[in-house]
Amino acid sequence: MTRHWLMPDDRGLIPMLREQATITVEGMHALAAWAAGAREAADTVRACEHRADDTKRALWRALRESFAPPFDAEDLFELSTDLDEVLNGAKDLVREMEVMNLAPDEPMATMADLLSRAVEELDLAFAGLGVRGDDPTVHADAAIKSQRRVEHTYRTAMSALLGVPDLHEVMARREAYRRLSRIGDHIHRVAERIWYAQVKEA
Repeated sequence: MTRHWLMPDDRGLIPMLREQATITVEGMHALAAWAAGAREAADTVRACEHRADDTKRALWRALRESFAPPFDAEDLFELSTDLDEVLNGAKDLVREMEVMNLAPDEPMATMADLLSRAVEELDLAFAGLGVRGDDPTVHADAAIKSQRRVEHTYRTAMSALLGVPDLHEVMARREAYRRLSRIGDHIHRVAERIWYAQVKEA
């Protein structure tokens, strides 16, 4: 049987990455809602993480079979991989807070909202990949700016824990803040990979 190398999948790889990003945006919106007090949004975070995993796997399979991807295959793989860690971190955060029976606080709500906005910018950046006249790095920079605001909130929140007398709460919230900070690190890596990919394509 003749193998059809130049298939629509080659041209559809970036839309598949965007689909993963769209689900990630939905999941991070749910995380922000959960952190703001909508406890039922935790189910949406979990559902989005599973959907994003399915989309990621489909992208990886298509990438493996692709003969002429529209972008460097390694860049597409790494963008998808680091994006996947964003929702993985969100799901783990929700699960741990539920296990510890601890409600999100104001710093967590602020950080989750900023992370949600950062992922929106990544989605917009992906839309410009390979499009003549578009500059995805503008949105990548906006994502990094939101991530840096997360770090500022993180440091302020960690300092405030020094005044909390309950050691159990201090340890639990410190881990929650760190998880949110690590989600920001993954967003930063995606944004920098967008820059790297654009430099190679220039």
